[in-house]
Amino acid sequence: MDEQRETLQRIVSTLANKNDEIHNFIDILNHTIKNVQVNSSSAISELDEEFDRLYSVLYEMSGTMANTIRQEAAHKIQALQDQLSQCRNALESSEELLELATQSLDIKDPVEFLKAGREIKDRVTVASVFRLSLKPEVSDSMTHLMVDFSMERHMLQAIKFLPVPRAPEIDVAACVVADNCITVSWGMPEEDSRIDHFVLEYRKTDFGGLPRVKDEQHWEVIDNIKATEYTISGLKFDKKYVNVRVKACNKAVAGEYSDPATLETKGDTTIESGQHYWEVKAQKDCKSYSVGVTYRNLGKFDQLGKTSSSWCIHINNWLQTVLSAKHSNKTKTLDTPVPDRVGVYCDFDGGQLSFYNANSKELLYTFRTKFTQPLLPGFMTWCGGLTVSTGLQVPSAVSMVQKSENRLSGSTNSLNNIAY
Repeated sequence: MDEQRETLQRIVSTLANKNDEIHNFIDILNHTIKNVQVNSSSAISELDEEFDRLYSVLYEMSGTMANTIRQEAAHKIQALQDQLSQCRNALESSEELLELATQSLDIKDPVEFLKAGREIKDRVTVASVFRLSLKPEVSDSMTHLMVDFSMERHMLQAIKFLPVPRAPEIDVAACVVADNCITVSWGMPEEDSRIDHFVLEYRKTDFGGLPRVKDEQHWEVIDNIKATEYTISGLKFDKKYVNVRVKACNKAVAGEYSDPATLETKGDTTIESGQHYWEVKAQKDCKSYSVGVTYRNLGKFDQLGKTSSSWCIHINNWLQTVLSAKHSNKTKTLDTPVPDRVGVYCDFDGGQLSFYNANSKELLYTFRTKFTQPLLPGFMTWCGGLTVSTGLQVPSAVSMVQKSENRLSGSTNSLNNIAY
């Protein structure tokens, strides 16, 4: 009966999780449909604006070129009219001279005839009609102002939508989460020399599956990234995960986003597995305090380090500064300078709790045990307060010290082995 109940409970949990995933996917689909409608309307508006600008350029060019033709026509007509006026004046003078010459033929007196002949000859010599060009000064052709837009038409007919970069692919295996930083690495599915830069977006979340549409923070944007890797630094991991996505941009347009990747940050949670790190700084008026971890069963009036279910270091600043490690009501005084900020490292699976000088990363003390229940960070203070920085990644320097410590054999700092 109990086994069947447990099996049914697992089925219920699986179905509930699956239903939650489907609900989230439905939200994503509805959100995507809405975005398609909005983005298509925006694309059509931009297309209309581009064509309006193109029409405006063509209309302006048409007016400018038509004015050029009109000016050329006016210049030619004026030249021809001037030539026509000269011809009419020359013709009028020539007709008058012709009539005079014709009348002179009827003169009978030889003296008068010779006189009239010399006069006509002199007038003919200077007559404009014999200096007049009988060829039009300008041609009636306007072919030099004709246009052929066949090439431009082919170019216009070849207009297509801008080449959009393909979506990058995030290399999750190459992404690194460490020291309150996230290094995101990605690549393109194929080489694209036209890519100018990338845009990286990220947001914190408590959900490890597909990014959710509802009840999520806005995407933080980092623009103009030239490489295919970027480190986001100075983060506070107050959520379990971070969603990241990337898109590529050329000089004209941005491409599709990559499939979002979800990176685990190991943010603030009850400690049930894995490695965790946080830091504590005493305020100036703080005279005495303890920092460590405890099981949930710590009593209301129990002091940290005085029970078998709690581990801590204690700093006493009353008369003289004393640093000590405490567990199961056993105390070990530590001969080391007291730091102004303490780093706490907990490896639940490895059964290790270490305290560090948070500034220098010098190891202060290490408890080694097997944790059998979920842990909670524990704090106690006498007079004054503490400032706690949580959601921190394990510093690289601490990881290196821990690896070195783990290689050491035959030695232990556990208070469980201290004889009193």
